[in-house]
Amino acid sequence: MRGPARSAAQFFPATLTIPHLQEAAASCTGCDLYQRATQTVFGEGAFQATVVFVGEQPGDQEDQAGHPFVGPAGKILDKALTEAGIARRDVYVTNAVKHFKWEPQGKRRKHKKPSAAEIAACRPWLEAEVQVVQPRVVVCLGVTAAQSVFGKVVRVNELRGRPWSTPMAQTVFVTAHPSAILRHPEAAQREEEYRRFVEDLKRIRRFLQAEAA
Repeated sequence: MRGPARSAAQFFPATLTIPHLQEAAASCTGCDLYQRATQTVFGEGAFQATVVFVGEQPGDQEDQAGHPFVGPAGKILDKALTEAGIARRDVYVTNAVKHFKWEPQGKRRKHKKPSAAEIAACRPWLEAEVQVVQPRVVVCLGVTAAQSVFGKVVRVNELRGRPWSTPMAQTVFVTAHPSAILRHPEAAQREEEYRRFVEDLKRIRRFLQAEAA
């Protein structure tokens, strides 16, 4: 007989604020990923942000630093936000899964995609972040983020380029994860995918401007 499903929800603080959630998440054992991760990497940014960006999980550098999007993918995101006219200080960045999942590759720690059960176990943290921040738009960076926000398996290319409504957030956009841009072996293809990513961000900025008009 199986035991009760584990979830982040059992670690929630009495008061839902970002600082309280960050503190509570530091001791989360809602799935097994905490056992091999250095630390919980919770979301950061403007507590009343207009836009919340959701990635997959912390990478190696994020796991060591304790902050989201500070590695190579974070640099791509920062550059694209600047080109799109969106200030990083005005957004909130987080991940669908708060612990780094990895497997050894020589002396390196190679990123490993989180499972559906791990995404589901960590989903309450993301729900709480969106509930507290109350952004006008949630942006899913990649398929794992979209799976968490939509609550089901989805395809990025089928959702990309237009706003959607989900139970977690009223307005959701889906685009590629910056790390996917970096994985393309050819420079021309990386540049093409980066341009497409910037255009997605510009579309989000225009959407917000039209809503505010």
